[in-house]
Amino acid sequence: MTWESVVISGAVESDVDEAVLRRLVEHVGATLGPIHGKQGKTHLLQRLCGYNRAARLSPWVVLVDLDRDADCAPPFRTSWLPNPAPLMCFRVAVRALEAWLLADRERLARFLTIAPSRVPLDPESADDPKRTMVDLARLSRRRDIREDMVPRQGSGRTVGPAYTSRLSEFALDTTSGWRPDVAASTSPSLNRCLGCLSRLTRAGPQ
Repeated sequence: MTWESVVISGAVESDVDEAVLRRLVEHVGATLGPIHGKQGKTHLLQRLCGYNRAARLSPWVVLVDLDRDADCAPPFRTSWLPNPAPLMCFRVAVRALEAWLLADRERLARFLTIAPSRVPLDPESADDPKRTMVDLARLSRRRDIREDMVPRQGSGRTVGPAYTSRLSEFALDTTSGWRPDVAASTSPSLNRCLGCLSRLTRAGPQ
């Protein structure tokens, strides 16, 4: 089996997470296989043991947000998966996966048409990266970005109607969109995720 042919199965919380994971897996030279979950964090964690059993035989990656569930990622990971299988990559985004997208300040600012100085220097210190993303979109010079990503007044929603598709578009654009390597330089949890995925590509299926 060649390095490029490694197929990695995955489980994520949402469609945005799937887009980010797809970009990351392709970035390390592997192929993204079947994706599970996409029904929120609780649903995913309830099935984590099953995913871990599957990772005894083939590469797997599971992504979850830290949110406010713990002060830092390592104890959270250990509490949910104390004995990861050899081919399991269980990674936690601090504090939410949007922080990984925020970490490429230049490209995100261009995508949202805002000044780069508006994007936080340390996205992992943001208390609520999703809210930060929405607040930045609110400043966009493009009306369509604002209408797509910012919730309408009185809607009761936390994000706009096309928030998911807009962020997925940014994550998957290999020409002018998100750069995982650049983002990893200011996002430690993303850097660790890339390192874990790289190890999976070298290990391959057993």
